[in-house]
Amino acid sequence: GPRIVPFGVNMLGPVLIKFGNEAQKKYWLPRILSGEDWWCQGYSEPGAGSDLASVKTTAVRQGDHYIVNGQKTWTTQGQHANMIFCLVRTDREAKAQSGISFLLVDMNSPGVELRPIRTLDGDREVNEVFFTDVKVPVENLVGEENKGWTYAKYLLTYERTGIAGVGFCIAALAKLKVIAAKVMKNGKPLDQDPLFAARMAQVEIDLENMKTTNLRVIAAVAGGGVPGAESSMLKIRGTEIRQEILSLIRRAMGPYALPFIEAAQYEGYADAPVGPKEAATAAASYFNYRKLSMFGGSNEIQKNIISKMILGL
Repeated sequence: GPRIVPFGVNMLGPVLIKFGNEAQKKYWLPRILSGEDWWCQGYSEPGAGSDLASVKTTAVRQGDHYIVNGQKTWTTQGQHANMIFCLVRTDREAKAQSGISFLLVDMNSPGVELRPIRTLDGDREVNEVFFTDVKVPVENLVGEENKGWTYAKYLLTYERTGIAGVGFCIAALAKLKVIAAKVMKNGKPLDQDPLFAARMAQVEIDLENMKTTNLRVIAAVAGGGVPGAESSMLKIRGTEIRQEILSLIRRAMGPYALPFIEAAQYEGYADAPVGPKEAATAAASYFNYRKLSMFGGSNEIQKNIISKMILGL
């Protein structure tokens, strides 16, 4: 069957390949491939989200270990992970970006505490992670000390390209088309309603354009390039497109999207589901994926990046 790939693996792999030493590549990459290690991402903190360079989690070297203290938040699928890669501050005297290092931490280490954050749909997708005098071997430092910001930016270009979610958008659009062909409005399928059909057509055009741009970026990377401003462009458009599709699915379901009963998705539920089965997750998906335009660097931040990289502003 299909393999579930942990969120953190998608970004850590390229960083290790680019900046890890031979021993790190030889040890960690096969374990990522086999699924022996599940990674989560320790970037955001309560006071460091879009302003990521403000991280305050510290790593102080003592002999052959670092001692890590601090907190990370919004840690996606952290409850399933056994490892976390973290941005930590190793030089508190340096300016923000200059004193950050990239550290690999075992989640089972003494002093690591995980607390769930319940989201609006009742799920536990994200977490807080607390570090109290956590010992991390020096060999778990990726690259050079205080150069972690360089590695973090490299990682984020891959993350943002992935957040664009072309595959997710294609699947969601296919689902929307099925729903719009079945739901009736004034005696006709919803996809024949001029206003709704126009919004569906517009989002499909936007998606086709984004697919072409995504292929151009993949081709450039295959030729040895690194996604730059293009990753920010894809992140903005991809998240806007997916949010629009999810909005249209919720609209198509109408009042059936409202009474979301989680148990109604499963067999053996005593009460009949409310409305068609497509309604079960319509509202939950819509609300949950409002986050798309925020995580990985908010879309407003992406516009700043594009301005700097292309226009030099």
